[in-house]
Amino acid sequence: MKSIDLFNEIDKLIPKRLALKNDDIGYHGQLNPKNLNIEKIKIMMDLYPEYDNYNKNTLIITHHPPKFNPKTPNYTIHSNWDIIDGGANDALAESLNLKVIDYFDKNTKIGRICKGNTNIKELLLKINNNFRIDKNNNDINSVRIVNYKNSNIKNIAIISGFGLSNLEYIKLANKLNMDLLISGDLTQSGAVLARNLGISIIDTNHHSCEIPGLIKLKETIEKIGLPVEIIDTGLPWKDINLNSIKK
Repeated sequence: MKSIDLFNEIDKLIPKRLALKNDDIGYHGQLNPKNLNIEKIKIMMDLYPEYDNYNKNTLIITHHPPKFNPKTPNYTIHSNWDIIDGGANDALAESLNLKVIDYFDKNTKIGRICKGNTNIKELLLKINNNFRIDKNNNDINSVRIVNYKNSNIKNIAIISGFGLSNLEYIKLANKLNMDLLISGDLTQSGAVLARNLGISIIDTNHHSCEIPGLIKLKETIEKIGLPVEIIDTGLPWKDINLNSIKK
């Protein structure tokens, strides 16, 4: 398929106009997209140099914009996928068996307000089962929790990816009387704020809480008709148990 035709098909499914202002979405690469003929698609969360080794007939779709100019043709679908109905945030809710009732940030449509009849332990079991591409990987063997409570939880806010890095989102979740906020990228300041407010937080890490959305993205792109594969690039860091280090 001609790349320009492919990009048009992608835009019909996930319009670029939905993206946040200045989001670096769309085509990236060293090759002229007008001259490309795409035969297959690889989907990744992030692009690293060791994965930039496909031929010009392969399109790498990433959720996050690449941090370098790739040799392999790349197309980024980012905040437009987070925002669109049926996209990353709705996939996140579905993976947790939560019912979406509204947008979390009504100005941007980032995140979702959900209803559930659950508790933190049940949610952790779902996170463990559903936040992996490869069921055998070790990307999410632990989570960080602020204000762990054993009580029943009904009002839950979710934000795919970065939500806990934004202190205003933690304040908004509290203002909306959410019992729990689930996202990634929790900072020291955010944890202290949440603890003081009394709202419960689950930080699954940015990468892992976007896995349900990445799987849904593959299903969506497959509608175009080209072969599509998810490549599990994993976390950008490794967790090292200090007790395992021997002198």
